[in-house]
Amino acid sequence: MSALYSAELKAFRQELRAFFTSQIPERIRAKISAGQPLARADFVESQRILNANGLAVPHWPAAWGGRDWDRVRLHIFTEELQRAAVPLPLQFNCNMLGPVLAAFGSEEQKQRFLPRAANLDDWWCQGFSEPEAGSDLASLQTRAVRTPQGYRVTGQKTWTTYAQYADWIFCLVRTDPDVRKQAGISFLLIDMRSPGITVRPIITVEGHHEVNEVFFDDVLVPFDQRVGEENRGWDYAKYLLTNERSGIARIGLTKERAARARRLAATTPFGSGTLLDHAPFHQRLIELELDLKALEITLVRLASRAGGGEGDPAASIVKLKGSQLQQRAAELLMDVAGPAGLRAMTGDIEDDAPSLALATYLNARKVSIYGGANEIQRNIIAKQVLGL
Repeated sequence: MSALYSAELKAFRQELRAFFTSQIPERIRAKISAGQPLARADFVESQRILNANGLAVPHWPAAWGGRDWDRVRLHIFTEELQRAAVPLPLQFNCNMLGPVLAAFGSEEQKQRFLPRAANLDDWWCQGFSEPEAGSDLASLQTRAVRTPQGYRVTGQKTWTTYAQYADWIFCLVRTDPDVRKQAGISFLLIDMRSPGITVRPIITVEGHHEVNEVFFDDVLVPFDQRVGEENRGWDYAKYLLTNERSGIARIGLTKERAARARRLAATTPFGSGTLLDHAPFHQRLIELELDLKALEITLVRLASRAGGGEGDPAASIVKLKGSQLQQRAAELLMDVAGPAGLRAMTGDIEDDAPSLALATYLNARKVSIYGGANEIQRNIIAKQVLGL
């Protein structure tokens, strides 16, 4: 952990902090800070600025636009990006599909898709969850049947984040129904403009359009859009999900929200003083800040150890605790907002902390479910980390 505070890494951190706060437009960062939804153009503009400066995919191999950063530098990068309220480079492109293609894709697939993914020329979404296959993902039923022309895909995916923006979807499909369920799955890359694809919005409880249902009706997918071997998709999905789970922790984002709660509480009247003077609130805030530091130490320890890279089941620890801390930070912001936060329920949403706190709170409830429910993470920790 001491290496995290070396002079070299302190200078690295300061360089990133200066870049994020000066080069990413304030109007975009203000939306993130306030919990407002971003438009597609906001994501694209931010990521292209990062990519032009070698900061969209620094963890990728240098041959594909990355910097071959180790996981400690990547942790510092992610934390500072989130603390500056900069949109994360699109995770579906950069932390999910990109590493899978770099590790398992064909040379043609790497050349075709990786540069465009890094620059957000193609927007990818993730076709994993189904109505009857969420936490038990291996029970998925979307079928891909071989024909002379390619695979014919039929089925449904759900909770597909930003499918309304997407150009492509990476999808788990069942290519062999007659074997053990994990053994008959393949990983396909599907053009969202293909005939037979329908996207239907799901409006979430805070009123945002973030997730969708995606239907496949006899969609033709060429064979060269399968990643790796047929029926090996479960292996590639596990590799992808460990990257996703580490990213879900969002320590920097939670630090930014905790700091915002502290600032706002210091100006919120309570009794004869401010809410920050109120001992129970202040104690919860301090406990959150201490737990964030403990999680950061854990994340850096995992990143630094031998074998602590992609595929490490200990990523479930980071996902489990990180999601809980995000929710606790959102709860503190709701407490600061008080009754004013209910303006969001009437549609009277203004650009201020109270009226947007409820949207942040409600949106944070999903974090303990997506990327593998926390109950599943506890099972992984028990079996694969503790050996129970």
